[in-house]
Amino acid sequence: MPLMGHERRDAILQSLRGAKRPVSGTALASVAGVSRQVIVQDIALLRADGHDIVATNRGYVLREGASELTVPTRLIKVHHTIDQLEDELQTVVDLGGTVQTVMVNHRAYGKITANLDIRSRSGIARYLEDIRTGKSTPLMTVTSGYHFHRISADTEEALDAIEAALAAKGYLAEVLPYEREGLDG
Repeated sequence: MPLMGHERRDAILQSLRGAKRPVSGTALASVAGVSRQVIVQDIALLRADGHDIVATNRGYVLREGASELTVPTRLIKVHHTIDQLEDELQTVVDLGGTVQTVMVNHRAYGKITANLDIRSRSGIARYLEDIRTGKSTPLMTVTSGYHFHRISADTEEALDAIEAALAAKGYLAEVLPYEREGLDG
């Protein structure tokens, strides 16, 4: 019988933590009783939740080093226009933060997350160039500019400063009740 979402992701983490070598998606799928594609999706969700899982040509590896346990992270909800995107990202990185992910919580489609790993102005420039050249579209466009970022920094104080700066610019948004439920999973 296949494991349910939370149980499956817990089992994936347990398997990766106990492994001495990379664990293939096929092996994880066999243990969980699901397809390899479901495992790929679960890995994406685990990464979005701050777990440092690396895909190698031999399988998945959980890096225990600078993980969510040692690097302060915070999930924040923001709202702004595409024209304000660069300023929002610069606010985070200029105050010592990294924009790890972007996530939208769409009422019909559910939670959609993408890894960004933007930690510098040059990273922002690359990201914006991809958008300008049509290689990608910001996820925020499917939710009228509302979106979430998982950000990290060296200290909680740095995260506080980032949130305060985003609030001062009017970018922070209130998390709605239906979104809280969606963020728990």
